[in-house]
Amino acid sequence: MNMDNGFFKNIEKKTGVNMKDIFELANSLQSANFQDEKTVRNVIRRVSQIANKPVSQEMEDQIVKSIINDGKQLDLNTISNMINKK
Repeated sequence: MNMDNGFFKNIEKKTGVNMKDIFELANSLQSANFQDEKTVRNVIRRVSQIANKPVSQEMEDQIVKSIINDGKQLDLNTISNMINKK
């Protein structure tokens, strides 16, 4: 029995987010260079697309700054929290 499967199905139901997209994103995050602004911007845009939450230019700039300058650890939670904050 795979408990994770039900867990992910719940997330998909609640968020409308396709877990396959999330896993692809997570895999790409592992090798990404988060000191590179272009990479960080691409990741933010991808997350906002997957989450179906538009990110303003101003918010994108803020997230990029906090990741590159503050050396914030970038993971799905961090990005998703930033995007969900209004």
